[in-house]
Amino acid sequence: MIKLRSSDPTDAGLWDADEAVTELFRAHYPALVRLALLLCGDASRAEELAQDAYVQLHARWKHLRDADKALAYLRQSVVNRSRSAHRHRAVVSQYLAAQPPPAPAPSAEHGALDLLAQASMIEALGGLPGRQREALILRYYLDLSEADIAVAMGVSRGAVKSHTARGIAALRQSLGAAS
Repeated sequence: MIKLRSSDPTDAGLWDADEAVTELFRAHYPALVRLALLLCGDASRAEELAQDAYVQLHARWKHLRDADKALAYLRQSVVNRSRSAHRHRAVVSQYLAAQPPPAPAPSAEHGALDLLAQASMIEALGGLPGRQREALILRYYLDLSEADIAVAMGVSRGAVKSHTARGIAALRQSLGAAS
């Protein structure tokens, strides 16, 4: 038996989800976007809300009890999604209002001085004996504990303490003389 196609996309027995949602999209998308725009006030967000409503309808098409109410389902989905977007925007606004103001950006001179200090530090590290350099880099760059440094370097914890102390003393002398 061949079923005749009805021109009504909500006739669930005759339309599959792809066809029904496509026809509903053609007929009602602009109106649903306008509805969402009036509710949320943002054109791009309104389009997204309407599109999400169609995606949800497509996914739930087989579970729709009364296909004649598909348009009502879409409208309700747009309204609910607009409410959710409004609540989300309110929470974000409250969160941002509670945050302290950002610190002023450092000047270009400050950045240049930082780069110079970093270059001096790297040069001074390069002048240290290998074990001292390794101990300082593992400690202050990777933030490893003395035990982890000892394992990484293959030495005792006492040797790590000794290399670190000697390295810091050499850096102080080297960087202090450069100032």
